Amino acid sequence: MNVRVRGIYTTALTRLLLEADHDVVDASPPIRRRFDATFPAAPPDVTVSTTDDRQGVGVAGDLDAVETLRDLLADVGIDTLAWTDPTPVGAVLDGEVTETLGGGAVLDLAVDPDDPDAAGGRTAPSDSAEGYLPYANVDARIEPGDRVRAQVVNSAAPWVSHRPELDTELRVGNGLVTLEPGSGTRVDVRDDEAARELAGMTDLLGIEPPEGWRAVWGPAALDADMDALETGLERAVADAERLTGSDGSDDDDDDPASADGLDTDGLGLLADSSAMRTAPTARPKTGAWVWFGRESRFALDAIRREVTSTMPGHHRIKAGSASASAGVDFAEALCDPAPDADFPLAAVRGSFGPAEGDRLRLEHGKPDGRLITLGEGTVTAVDDDGSLTVEREMTPGGDYDGLGTRREAGDVAATSLKEGRWWYPTTYRGSDGTVKGTYVNVCTPVEVFPDAARYVDLHVDVIKHPDGTIERVDDDVLDRSVAAGDAPEELAEKARSVASALENAL
Repeated sequence: MNVRVRGIYTTALTRLLLEADHDVVDASPPIRRRFDATFPAAPPDVTVSTTDDRQGVGVAGDLDAVETLRDLLADVGIDTLAWTDPTPVGAVLDGEVTETLGGGAVLDLAVDPDDPDAAGGRTAPSDSAEGYLPYANVDARIEPGDRVRAQVVNSAAPWVSHRPELDTELRVGNGLVTLEPGSGTRVDVRDDEAARELAGMTDLLGIEPPEGWRAVWGPAALDADMDALETGLERAVADAERLTGSDGSDDDDDDPASADGLDTDGLGLLADSSAMRTAPTARPKTGAWVWFGRESRFALDAIRREVTSTMPGHHRIKAGSASASAGVDFAEALCDPAPDADFPLAAVRGSFGPAEGDRLRLEHGKPDGRLITLGEGTVTAVDDDGSLTVEREMTPGGDYDGLGTRREAGDVAATSLKEGRWWYPTTYRGSDGTVKGTYVNVCTPVEVFPDAARYVDLHVDVIKHPDGTIERVDDDVLDRSVAAGDAPEELAEKARSVASALENAL
């Protein structure tokens, strides 16, 4: 398959893809310099992009390609987790306005959990997802109850708090060429001579976009041969025809693919409820999100090191912040780090934080992709071995989960975090210093970034009650997570092993 890759994991993933006999297309200049390989200019079957928070990647494209790539990435490390993306970038979905906010509207988007094109071969948790449509992206006044056809322009990983962003001006494309509303042909490059030549080639291809659409060629088209240009344009035209119903695949006037399904102004508003569709109507058909844990990032380091100079913890550091990412590039440009060197945790923490007195969030991931922020505390101690302590003042009311002791005013939770450890303890104390119990979370290896500690909770936990009694809890929750396909069995077995060791140690 053809894969386009961008972001901080590109070199390692390119190596992984080439070893699996896939083609990397539209490669960036650094990738072309690093590899002794041919990178064709061709339309991608699937795209891979680093998430905005650098924690993983989003995958979008054809169903088979996404499934193949998802399986390949899931094998990177024991703490790699993957989930279906019901709203991949480029998908066109029908939705109903459920709420209007200051800057836009919230849409309930129809996705079919039993449609393999919509769910990526795996049942989605529900038959709908929410999206956010800025008022600037729709040319009509919209109110709750209105039905709208919109395209996903920015999706949202399951661990982030915002909704996918939508636009009612629809586009289809594949990297080489995009079709958008308009007339004529546009070439999105700065070289005027090359633009004229490419526009002339478009006429030679003899492939006309549907009425009301125009072709926009991207920079990658400059390096493509005629066969690739033809394939790219044919794909885009087929997608546009599918979207408008002009491919002849929809004969029912009530079908949303028919032009009659849209209002006469062409603003994306659907004329009636019969025009609602329950699956994406244009490429990409499906998508996935892949989160890399600490062990997975170090595994990607080893793959990248086969290609170019790579310092220990390359991807772990880059995932922490934009400034840390730039620091890695600078360090590797100055020298060639020894491959057997230790991860320079003290230097990383000293340069980018956190330091004593800083505020740090506890970002508590779940195997189903959700992220729960347990709260924010103050770093009260940083030890030479890389561990640190975070203290939080607790809100009074109720009992501590699992411990059964009362949560009262003045209580403090002290959490000890050590980079790379598969567990961490939190001890709760009253205002007089009385220990109210210790809760030990079993999790993927902890990563302490400048502003947050990050891991995925593996459900099973070990508790030490105030009287010294040791209790292991939530094995059944972990079993259900495995049965649901959220926690891989190998990862679950590691969690059980860690919990057993903690029982014996405590």
